[in-house]
Amino acid sequence: MRISTAQYYEITAANYQRNFNKAIATSNEASSLTRINTAADDPIGAGRLLQLGQQSAMLDQYGTNIQSTKSALSLQETTLSSIGTALQRAKELALAASNGIATDADRKAYASELGQIQQQVLGLMNSKDANGNYLFSGSKTDTAPYSQNSDGTYSYNGDQTTVDLGIGDGMTVGTNTTGWDAFQQTINTGRTQTTMTAPVVDDGRVVLSNGTVGTSSTYNAKFSGGQPYTVSFLSSTQLMITDALGNDVTAEASQNGVISNANGANQTVSFRGVDLKLNINLKSTDTNPDAVIAGHSFNLSSTSDSFNTSRGAGNASTAVITGSSVTSPTAYTNAFPSGGAILKFTSATNFDLYAAPITADSRPVSSGTVSGGNATAAGVTFALGGGAPASGDQFVIQSNNHQTQNVLDTLGQMITALNTPIDSDPAAKQKFLGAMESGMGNIDSAANQIGSAITTIGARGQALDNQIATNESLTLANTASQSSIRDSDPAEVMTRLTLQQTMLQAAQLAFSKISQLGLFNKI
Repeated sequence: MRISTAQYYEITAANYQRNFNKAIATSNEASSLTRINTAADDPIGAGRLLQLGQQSAMLDQYGTNIQSTKSALSLQETTLSSIGTALQRAKELALAASNGIATDADRKAYASELGQIQQQVLGLMNSKDANGNYLFSGSKTDTAPYSQNSDGTYSYNGDQTTVDLGIGDGMTVGTNTTGWDAFQQTINTGRTQTTMTAPVVDDGRVVLSNGTVGTSSTYNAKFSGGQPYTVSFLSSTQLMITDALGNDVTAEASQNGVISNANGANQTVSFRGVDLKLNINLKSTDTNPDAVIAGHSFNLSSTSDSFNTSRGAGNASTAVITGSSVTSPTAYTNAFPSGGAILKFTSATNFDLYAAPITADSRPVSSGTVSGGNATAAGVTFALGGGAPASGDQFVIQSNNHQTQNVLDTLGQMITALNTPIDSDPAAKQKFLGAMESGMGNIDSAANQIGSAITTIGARGQALDNQIATNESLTLANTASQSSIRDSDPAEVMTRLTLQQTMLQAAQLAFSKISQLGLFNKI
């Protein structure tokens, strides 16, 4: 096979250029000690580096998420602890006011301080973070979680949504604590009530408190099914309790209904999970205590549901709901929406009641006509005022079954009780003590719920710390893997560069010698 001079020059030049490019690439690699600069250097390795780079970016983001979450949880924990401290002081005030020697003036002073504590707790519940977001509103971070209603009670305006952030592969953690979890589910110990049914005019001889729920499991299992109960006093030392069907259930009361007629004795009667404070107030002229006490009776039941109502922002009229109450327990139990309702007027007198929220396919659960200024729907009567409603007017209605009670409402009830004069009125004083006992029980419940929220925050913090260690290990492994694929061995690179440079020099020398060979050199 013959190769022309031109072909030889072309082939030699191409080979030299190829080897020269390799030497330049190796020289660059020796300078940077980076083996892969483009995908062409190592397609498989470049693909693997891309994957490792994505993992590294995710690990960096997880680290940022963890630090922001730890900061948020720390602020929430500090705020909850401050609320707990304030509630402890509130309980101390309640104990001081109930010591038996405090006067009406003393209690008013306690009420004033308790009012300041209530405002302090409200401010803490509505705390914001450094970005201006409310801590305890759930996902509604631009809405204050608590606001005061027209009747002095407080409503939760947030939601129950936990905002999660990724902190590891397939692992997320909640960054917030909702007011629903921290404050709204506080067990209400004061959710029963007593009403004297005989004598018609209270003579102050028998005082029976509204009661507090001492054992929730027993109350939930037994109390509701038999209410309303009748507590009848057969004598000054024996009472009888009958259920709604007239069955004698006294055997379930403490000491089988045996009581003490010691004057002024503050005794407790426990029945189906409810603790009732009882006082028998005899006079020195009462020669026959049994005759004086016998015949007194009380109705005992769970506190009736109440309702928070508000008019729609777009209502055309000035009509408002001035009051609401359950007038048909059966209809209320069977028909009233448990998750809230919307009362919508189709004219000045006709209305429909819907389960909230209203959607395109919503159907009313009850309809009716205004009568005597009242609108009755699903067993609940709403008193209207402020003028006649207009077609399209809507009113938002939320029922409260008093199973739970936020601590702001508890403090409000305690303030009212402290401001009520009771000096020289034994019966009023005993009712006041019952209100304080219920309030302190609710404060304890609130403290327990806040403690549970703090425990949950602590558990999340521990999970974050554990994940930090895991992510650090993954980061080290990722860095090592990238290095093994991307970085060069200095000794190997220098050896290869020397070899390539030597080959270039040899090629140059060989080309120089061979190019001098020819027939003309033989002439």
